Amino acid sequence: MRHLKTAIGLVLTAVMLFPVYWMINVSFTRDQDMRKSPPNWFPVDGTLEGYRAVLDQQLPYLGVSLVVGLGTVALTLLLAAPAAYSLAKLRPRGGGALSFVLLIAQMIPGIIMAMGFYAIFLSTGVLNTVPGLIVADSTLAVPFAVLILTTFMSGIPEELLQAARTDGAGVVRTFWSIVLPVSRNSLITVSLFAFLWAWSDFIFASTLDQGGDHQPITLGIYHYIGNNNQEWNAIMATAVIASIPATVLLVVAQRYVAAGVTAGAVKD
Repeated sequence: MRHLKTAIGLVLTAVMLFPVYWMINVSFTRDQDMRKSPPNWFPVDGTLEGYRAVLDQQLPYLGVSLVVGLGTVALTLLLAAPAAYSLAKLRPRGGGALSFVLLIAQMIPGIIMAMGFYAIFLSTGVLNTVPGLIVADSTLAVPFAVLILTTFMSGIPEELLQAARTDGAGVVRTFWSIVLPVSRNSLITVSLFAFLWAWSDFIFASTLDQGGDHQPITLGIYHYIGNNNQEWNAIMATAVIASIPATVLLVVAQRYVAAGVTAGAVKD
């Protein structure tokens, strides 16, 4: 029975990963072999032309996405960590209502938020700018981050914080020296999700940065498909390169993410 479950798991995993494999295979396939029937299951007579085209044309888009992703992470942590500490340990008046509002905020469709941001950014002059895109992407990550961090910080023993206060630490010092180091796994978790949301965002990018001089990789792929709809090796090479940062982050941070997501789910 165990071997049957393992076999079924392997088959399902292969099915789910097949599009990724095919994307990589096509990225190395020559243009004249694209419509071959039956298709090559492996990149026979492979070529690197698609990757050369990507490196020549898509690097600026990748750089912008990296800046937007890191900016979104920084802004998310800057806002979410103090807010979560306040809700978890300082317990301000109206904290329950604020948590409910944050939960509701995650249910608002992205296109609705994008239209609202468009009107605001147009009047404030930040439309088609990287800072505007960072602010917009952060609105997706901050509510999630506050909820995750609040759950974890609520489980920090009060004795630990009381010992810091006894030693003369104030609220800010306790937060900086005690709470943040203890919350490392949860901070890494929300940082990873914030980066991935910003990296893969298309709705905000296409609505708020369509005419900007600096556009993220999602728009780069979109424009590239429109301009080169016959060069599928270059299109797939773009997708492969765009997937590398997210894949590397997931592999490196997976154990922290597992610990951060489950933090606060059980009590000792």
